[in-house]
Amino acid sequence: MENSNKTRYSDSELQEFKELIQDKLRMAKEELNSLTASLSNPNANGTEDTSGAYKTLEDGSATMEKEQINQLAARQRKFIDNLENALVRIENKTYGICRETGKLIQKERLRAVPHATLSMEAKLKQS
Repeated sequence: MENSNKTRYSDSELQEFKELIQDKLRMAKEELNSLTASLSNPNANGTEDTSGAYKTLEDGSATMEKEQINQLAARQRKFIDNLENALVRIENKTYGICRETGKLIQKERLRAVPHATLSMEAKLKQS
């Protein structure tokens, strides 16, 4: 069926996307838990038995690594929020409708980026 003739995805199509999003959401939450667990374990690569000159370098490296993990965790939280918002749109039956053009977002795009709110047409206009 051609996307331009439809105003929304069918309930069965929405269910397919819901399952995809729930799977991605589960994996994203597992990843976030792993990231936060690594942050709460400060001595995973402890420096307490390292000599002074190297300890300073190790501590600086550990600080940079923690900052990177914090950034990854923040990005993962945003991804989780976007996926949860997509589930709300599925429940409202507005999932897959471009917020700029009002047209259906292509299924291929939604499968690749299930939390997308813009069609490729609208996304390219933003660039």
